[in-house]
Amino acid sequence: MAENEALGFVETRGLVAAIEAADAMVKAARVRIKTVGNADAALISVICEGDLAACAAAVDAGKAAAARVGDFVGSNLIPGPTTTPRRWSPTAST
Repeated sequence: MAENEALGFVETRGLVAAIEAADAMVKAARVRIKTVGNADAALISVICEGDLAACAAAVDAGKAAAARVGDFVGSNLIPGPTTTPRRWSPTAST
């Protein structure tokens, strides 16, 4: 992932809503679907990557599409996530 890229997340309840969200996301902006994951029973997360503005537009489109055909649960946008693996503990050195 390039340094200036972002991650966009749309979580839905049900596969049909997730497919609709993913379709709307890639049609609304220049993003790539990075992964589609089953978070819990019937909860499906669609994760896209691209530049910050494109991810924001894609997440908005995915939220609207998921709500239209099924159950939209939540969304998030992470600008410029770190690519360096790091220990997430209070004792980790920076």
